[in-house]
Amino acid sequence: MQLRLEGVAQQAGSQAYLYPMTLAPVPGAVTILLGATQAGKTSLMRVMAGLDRPSAGRVLVDGDDVTGMPVRERNVSMVYQQFINYPSLRVFDNIASPLRLRRQAAAGEIAARVRELAARLHIDHLLERYPAELSGGQQQRVALARALAKEAPLMLLDEPLVNLDYKLREELREELTQLFAHGDATVIYATTEPGEALLLGGHTAVLDAGELLQYGPTPQVFHYPDSLRVARAFNDPPMNLVEGRLERGKVTLPGAIEVPVPGVAAHDGPVTLGVRASALRLASETGAVAVPGRVALAELSGSDTFVHADTAVGNLVAQFAGVLDLQLGAPVTLHLLPEQLYLFDADGRRIHAPRRPGGLAAEVPGGAAMATPAAGG
Repeated sequence: MQLRLEGVAQQAGSQAYLYPMTLAPVPGAVTILLGATQAGKTSLMRVMAGLDRPSAGRVLVDGDDVTGMPVRERNVSMVYQQFINYPSLRVFDNIASPLRLRRQAAAGEIAARVRELAARLHIDHLLERYPAELSGGQQQRVALARALAKEAPLMLLDEPLVNLDYKLREELREELTQLFAHGDATVIYATTEPGEALLLGGHTAVLDAGELLQYGPTPQVFHYPDSLRVARAFNDPPMNLVEGRLERGKVTLPGAIEVPVPGVAAHDGPVTLGVRASALRLASETGAVAVPGRVALAELSGSDTFVHADTAVGNLVAQFAGVLDLQLGAPVTLHLLPEQLYLFDADGRRIHAPRRPGGLAAEVPGGAAMATPAAGG
């Protein structure tokens, strides 16, 4: 199924929820809607589903204009942040409900399909229970199984894992990746977490304050953000950003620290230098630029240590594998690798990105987000 939004906008009074945007998710694949709270993800999904009519623009399905067609007349399945199950029905009947409504399958076929989905989501031992007897994670699995049972060509998932604990989210992400890979539906998945977008893969549409900033294959959008706004949205922890000046292929940062940027296109003037936390090093390497500072905070996250350092160029966050014992206030020197740096011009447009091994060149244009941004976008 080919879903296409053309010039879609959503406004209520003076409040704009979506600025005009055009987006055509890849059919039969996963598209991630990535953005912070109130970026416009839910508003966009409601327009896709037919729950809301856009203030402007059209919604096309396989070339047919379905703008304004109510959700009950569309073949769409949805899963929300808050799991929704029928409390008076057993788990088996909850999952079977969309199949029975279609009245196209025999009882034996329905039972087989329910048991297949329940087994894939590890809830086959719960089929005789009622939702009130389940944990939150188990209820969300039931809601997912019911949505999958519908076999709708368009499946919308609005932050379905946000209310689950960390371990359960990790388990379900892996399962969903497998389920999506073996399905034919066009899947739209909303999340605030860049890591979740990377795990799910597919394509990513980055939204911010109701604007579509960029759309493309997830790895390309991550490695080649079109703008500062995309770079900020698609990094966790946030990308380190430092104001500087580019002249003759060298960026001068606060503290008179100079960083050569190999292969940068001809461009002189004020720039913002970006470096990911994972690209900073403690040990010096050939060509690295040293940035001395002091430890402001060292925090553990899983098996990684995140070091916040106060330096001459500002506060930098570095991510290191393993558990490091660093004392607060202790001197620390971080090293910038010129080949790992991003540059953005005074308008926030990317002018340079690291070359990926075997991948795109550093100056490739960003992913083509079919969007009509608002002023300042």
